Amino acid sequence: SGAWDLVILDEINYAVKFGLLDVSDVLALLDARPPALHVVLTGRVAAPELIARADLVTEMHLVKHPFAQGVKAQRGIEF
Repeated sequence: SGAWDLVILDEINYAVKFGLLDVSDVLALLDARPPALHVVLTGRVAAPELIARADLVTEMHLVKHPFAQGVKAQRGIEF
């Protein structure tokens, strides 16, 4: 519709990894998007085909987490 300039597909990389979505369908979706639409795909273990297609790839890794000091999961942070 052109109503949006950014769409975030949160954790879609896991959906591809576990076979819930086919990587070719995600690539087709990216091909069909309007030129001005930015699409963010999140989640670890991105398929190599998605990494190759991406303009920007960021890999995050744990440096420090309260769980290591015995702090249980916090509402709004981990769940």
